[in-house]
Amino acid sequence: MENTLHEKVSQDILLKAYNHMMLAKAMADIYEENRNICKYVHSTSRGHEAIQLATAYQLKKEDWISPYYRDESILLGIGFEPYELMLQLLAKAEDPFSGGRSYYSHPSSRDENKPKIIHQSSATGMQTIPTTGVAQGIKYIQEFNLQNFENNPVVVCSLGDNSVTEGEVSEALQFAALHQLPIIFLVQDNEWGISVTKEEARTCDAYDFVAGFTGLSRMRVDGTDFVESFEAMKKAVDFVRNERKPLVVCAKTVLIGHHTSGVRREFYRDEEDLTKHRAKDPGEILRKQLLESGTDEDLLKQITKKARLEAEEAFERAKNAEDPKPETVMQHVFAPTPITEETGTREPAGGEKIVMVDAAIHAVQELMWKHPEALLYGQDVGERIGGVFRETVTLGKKFGSKRVFNTAIQEAYIIGSTAGMSAVGLKPIVEVQFADYIYPGINQLITEISKSSYLSQGKFPVSNIIRVPIGAYGGGGPYHSGSVESILANIKGIKIAYPSNAADFKGLLKAAYYDPNPVIMLEHKGLYWSKVPGTEDAKTIEPAEDYILPFGKGKVIIEANQNETKKGRTLVVVTYGMGVYWAKEAVKNFEGRVEVIDLRTIIPLDEELVFERVKAHGKCIVLTEEQLNNSFAEAFAHRISKNCFKYLDAPVETMGSLDLPAVPINLVLEKEMLPNAEKLSKKIEEMLQY
Repeated sequence: MENTLHEKVSQDILLKAYNHMMLAKAMADIYEENRNICKYVHSTSRGHEAIQLATAYQLKKEDWISPYYRDESILLGIGFEPYELMLQLLAKAEDPFSGGRSYYSHPSSRDENKPKIIHQSSATGMQTIPTTGVAQGIKYIQEFNLQNFENNPVVVCSLGDNSVTEGEVSEALQFAALHQLPIIFLVQDNEWGISVTKEEARTCDAYDFVAGFTGLSRMRVDGTDFVESFEAMKKAVDFVRNERKPLVVCAKTVLIGHHTSGVRREFYRDEEDLTKHRAKDPGEILRKQLLESGTDEDLLKQITKKARLEAEEAFERAKNAEDPKPETVMQHVFAPTPITEETGTREPAGGEKIVMVDAAIHAVQELMWKHPEALLYGQDVGERIGGVFRETVTLGKKFGSKRVFNTAIQEAYIIGSTAGMSAVGLKPIVEVQFADYIYPGINQLITEISKSSYLSQGKFPVSNIIRVPIGAYGGGGPYHSGSVESILANIKGIKIAYPSNAADFKGLLKAAYYDPNPVIMLEHKGLYWSKVPGTEDAKTIEPAEDYILPFGKGKVIIEANQNETKKGRTLVVVTYGMGVYWAKEAVKNFEGRVEVIDLRTIIPLDEELVFERVKAHGKCIVLTEEQLNNSFAEAFAHRISKNCFKYLDAPVETMGSLDLPAVPINLVLEKEMLPNAEKLSKKIEEMLQY
């Protein structure tokens, strides 16, 4: 037995694994013994230690790994100390991952001597898309020689078997298989999904489930046996490192601890099930193998005792560490942007007017020529048609199919992958084909992207641009006409632009590119070509390549007569997007008495400008294309009222679409639902009578 064991794995590695297993056990025991102190919810790796350590020991500093919330042994294995993990357990200020913001075993790390870890959320299976985005980014970097690596990077995405039933996991598997990405999906199967058994949750395990993904290799392993796991993971990592192809590893494990400290094993598991799982304790299996191979029993006892003392000492230190300062709670929502002032030439001498869709094409083209880390993908954006609105036409031909390419109908992947792409230093520009179809990607937008900077203490802000054609015109119907800005504005940690003309679009897109934070560009389809009557002004002289318009800077586009304002006979319309053109048309009926502000961006919002102008006029209408109840417009109207109350001559009014579930396709019904210049004129007339 001795020769056989050591031929497979060296004694040093076996003892290292045993030490880490005893540390993990000691840590779990201490947490259980100190439940009154360990008050924040946590899971431990008890029962999963063998496969986790076997994985960790294969990884190099160039690699990336996404552990899930039961993967503390992976963290120990790649070099994190118990004290560091316990700082997060107790939500202390010096928690190296989140600064006391997130749960135990929710890491993020850019430590140059360890595998890198992007922000990890609690949403099961959701990490597969951002992590596949890391692998996608690494493949791109290597194809274009943007960075040299000592070793080919390998990406590991760890997840539990019951999370494989999530639809977004399939999107990640599909993309990884289709594009042959260098990623290992490590599936740890302990047969439980909280209290849901495998029989209740799935027809088969992950190994059988992924059989239909052509190009996705797979293997099974006993994840409780360290020696078998080590050999399997060495083979797996070597395969991906050398072949640059994806692989699924299905590891059978056991659950010895609780699901979490809050959902305890005694709530839902009987003694028979617990006995079955305890019989496969990885630490006991390895101990037995070491003894049978001739390892001195006293040495193993010393390791166990030392591990307990180390864990106790670390816990005592962590317990006495400082809590975060209250004043730090607002830090890291956004990474600082270098774009704070309007720069460059907005109207070059002799410049020609262009439509907004051309501003989009030219802005992206200029950025991609200048920045090899920029790439564009989404549904139908490739060379054949260049977007259903021709908003990316010519780009595929100019930059090739590796920089501008089509994806499947996978809004979650399109959006979520940008988190991983950004983490490795790329700038993904992606497109959701219609605003009505952004909903499958909302999970990734909220769970992964918006929280990444905040929960990683600024280590992983997601630098992306998500382009979203939006709005109603011309009978687009209920699934191609929607407005979604209120839903998006409710997501904290993202920025939103909504330009109304070509110059603003180009300047804002440039600002979005240089902004290290996630940006959504809402692009009104009716303004792309200025085909809608009254939108001719959406065409502007094309700004120079150096023109940049910062976010959070609204603009007064029509000024009221100062004499009329002094007499208290004016009001201000605050709007954006298509609302700008309804307002421009409506004010023709009230010469000198109506001011119009184009917000240009929704997050950040130029409240300072709006409050200043509302105080000057005393009356205000917030105009939106969205359905009105519970909208961004109503919320903003409240803030205007609160901040300008003593200057108001009348309540702040809002105007928007009728509160219907969708935009009807019939043109008569569409017109009835939407605001327009005529409806706005009536509202203005009413308010000017105050």
